[in-house]
Amino acid sequence: MEKLLYTGKAKQMWQTDDPDVLRVVYMDQATALNGKQKDHFTGKGAAAKAISDLVFRYLIDHGIQTHFIKQVSPTADLVKKCQMFPLEFVTRNVIAGHFASRYGLDEGQVLDEPVEETFYKSDQLDDPFINESATIALEIASHADLAKMWGLCREVNGLLKPLFEKAGMRLVDFKLEFGRLSDGQIVLADEFSPDNCRLWDLETDQHLDKDVYRRKLADLTQTYDEVLDRLQGVLTEED
Repeated sequence: MEKLLYTGKAKQMWQTDDPDVLRVVYMDQATALNGKQKDHFTGKGAAAKAISDLVFRYLIDHGIQTHFIKQVSPTADLVKKCQMFPLEFVTRNVIAGHFASRYGLDEGQVLDEPVEETFYKSDQLDDPFINESATIALEIASHADLAKMWGLCREVNGLLKPLFEKAGMRLVDFKLEFGRLSDGQIVLADEFSPDNCRLWDLETDQHLDKDVYRRKLADLTQTYDEVLDRLQGVLTEED
């Protein structure tokens, strides 16, 4: 019998009859300011899930191990149960968002090398920055675990930057989360959608991510639908 385990900002996690499998349900909800701002957008959950499914399948096809199993409805997937690391791994290819405001920089400059930042996942603490030695001291992850996860981040960046460019979008930055399976393997988990990455149109720098909600620039669901259409177009061509 299924049991609700957790309701987050944009997803619910449900227990299934298989102890190693969970059902994740994407909700029509968007949040900002670590959940302090919250609104409903019809169709947003299905669009975010469809984008994430496309990206995860693409990554799996290119050798990245993830928790994704299969789609079971327009708003739900089955995923492998993971023990999640309470860490957010952020990769920045272009100066934007908090990185720009933190250092008093203008948005838009392409970085010569990606900036890599790790944050401790805690809404209560506003997801503070955490370095490797603090992560080790708090027994969150080992040096080997961190090396593995950052290695996967770099592989993902190398795969997705050209994919989004083919779809007419610049992958400005993104956040990844990882979990450990029952056999000890570390895999990419959570999701990859405009909820946890920044995408700009290559020609106009139009925002095509959750910033349209944060900054009140455009309709969120329509924006996500456009990203989905672009990705489907280039992936269909590759097939």
